[in-house]
Amino acid sequence: MVNYEGMFLLDSGKFAADHEGTIAHVIEILEKAGAEIVAHRPWQDGKLAYEIEGHMKGLHYLVYFTMPGSGMDAVTRACHLSDIVIRQLVIKQPQTLFDAMVSAIDPSAAPETVGEEGSSSNSDDDVDYSAIDDDDDED
Repeated sequence: MVNYEGMFLLDSGKFAADHEGTIAHVIEILEKAGAEIVAHRPWQDGKLAYEIEGHMKGLHYLVYFTMPGSGMDAVTRACHLSDIVIRQLVIKQPQTLFDAMVSAIDPSAAPETVGEEGSSSNSDDDVDYSAIDDDDDED
């Protein structure tokens, strides 16, 4: 299993209309490819630097997961076919950085817990949606 950090640019209108459904869609894409989600949360919502596929706003959603490398093709294909995911970027993370970032996102998932169990119990109910920066005044 390889440690990955995924940044998914989501349609912010669909996220605003249905938080749980939108998150479930991203998680479903990853789990169908064989991923085990360790931590996830919204990162930033706001105006994009340039228009992407007709979208001027988007929500960046951060996901840390483990998965065999062979699942990346399935993730890429599913994201391209999705009407919720506008863009995605997935990178490999070394174990030390992966553990540090998971701890920063979900303090209850200590590196010992992640290493022993392979996933944390971060449910959608634990995510603080009020932490999303929704300030459109910045250029």
